[in-house]
Amino acid sequence: MNRTELLENIRRKGSFLCVGLDTDIKKIPEHLRNVEDPIFTFNKAIIDATAPYCVAYKPNTAFYESLGVEGWSALDRTVKYIRDNYPDQFIIADAKRGDIGNTSSLYARAFFENMVVDALTVAPYMGFDSVKPFMDYSGRWVILLALTSNPGSRDFQFLSDMTGTRLFEHVIETARKWGNEDQLMFVVGATQGAMFSEVRRVAPDNFLLVPGVGAQGGSLEEVAKWGMTRECGLLVNSSRGIIYASQGEDFAEVAAAEARKLRDNMTMLLSAHGVI
Repeated sequence: MNRTELLENIRRKGSFLCVGLDTDIKKIPEHLRNVEDPIFTFNKAIIDATAPYCVAYKPNTAFYESLGVEGWSALDRTVKYIRDNYPDQFIIADAKRGDIGNTSSLYARAFFENMVVDALTVAPYMGFDSVKPFMDYSGRWVILLALTSNPGSRDFQFLSDMTGTRLFEHVIETARKWGNEDQLMFVVGATQGAMFSEVRRVAPDNFLLVPGVGAQGGSLEEVAKWGMTRECGLLVNSSRGIIYASQGEDFAEVAAAEARKLRDNMTMLLSAHGVI
């Protein structure tokens, strides 16, 4: 999916919601745990319920890899189900890959040729040659970790050089020389609040993938205040707050209600910022 298509979906749906499919076998409703392929069964119900209200899905691969071959199969089925039934959805594999060039090439092949997702989260620590293989795929997106929502983000990401430039700013400024805003996004945690204005200073037009709204305490209003551009420029992810909103047989309906609530807030914010 290209940038124009993604922006059209955001305006059409009045939403910049990304639903995180962080599906943990120990957290899905108990009545699903003994069915055939419980992870896919849960995901399918969540996708069918929330698709009208979001523009993207983000399965975190760790939740699937932890189950071995069966988990990987469930992830593959999930991606194919979205592709076949909701082709307007942007699919992000949250795998946080990052290694030397040859290994990165194989990671890129796995996700962009085999699984055929739209985007992949990538760690930039090893530099250009570790990221370039992901950027060689036309029509695919690289989402680089820049300023994350966890407390440990301050261990390294805020370190400054002699000019006062912080590490996360170096990451963004350097990466923007590798690719343009049609292929490169950045992860910025919702808990960073007003720091979004600092990110926008160095990445005025790139899309930002924003985890941390809801269960992690990030504010959707603050994210929009400091991070929204004239085109939107945001994909805000919610995982636990939607997919685990109910442990009962009504889990899909409750997930839909939570997604709808976020979508309605996003529609108001898009209107207030003149995007729609």
